[in-house]
Amino acid sequence: MSRLDSMRRRLTAQIDGLNWAAEQITGLAGDVLELGLGNGRTYDHLRENLPGRRIRVIDRVLQPHPSCIPPAADFMQGEAEDMLAALAAEGAVMALAHYDFGYGDKARDVAEGAKLSPLIVPLMVPGGLVVSQQPLVGIEQISGPDTIDPERYLFYRAS
Repeated sequence: MSRLDSMRRRLTAQIDGLNWAAEQITGLAGDVLELGLGNGRTYDHLRENLPGRRIRVIDRVLQPHPSCIPPAADFMQGEAEDMLAALAAEGAVMALAHYDFGYGDKARDVAEGAKLSPLIVPLMVPGGLVVSQQPLVGIEQISGPDTIDPERYLFYRAS
């Protein structure tokens, strides 16, 4: 598979997974957490599909497309550990989180997911969902939509 085909497959899985998760959290109270803003494509998709939800965003740098800059009150710039701790301290609760951090090195990405998981899990409302490209720990993995290869995107439900 070419890198271009792989990218299309990843983006299709991401869209399908986020749309599925948005439907699943209907009726749950809580905000949305975007872990990794990047150029803002996913943030833009979330705000379009979840217009009644506050979307909190964490990233080390703010460099999205100009149309995808979150409101200053919703963007937390810095290291994820510190920002997740700050959200917990303010009592933030999430119905949906999208974990999109990555260095492009599988071992390093898996280690970071394991390190951040214990900071994400307490933010989630019971029944809340985490959609992730990386494996997480301490949260129940569930099956996502049938259209997505289970190794392409991972889905978790908070208890």
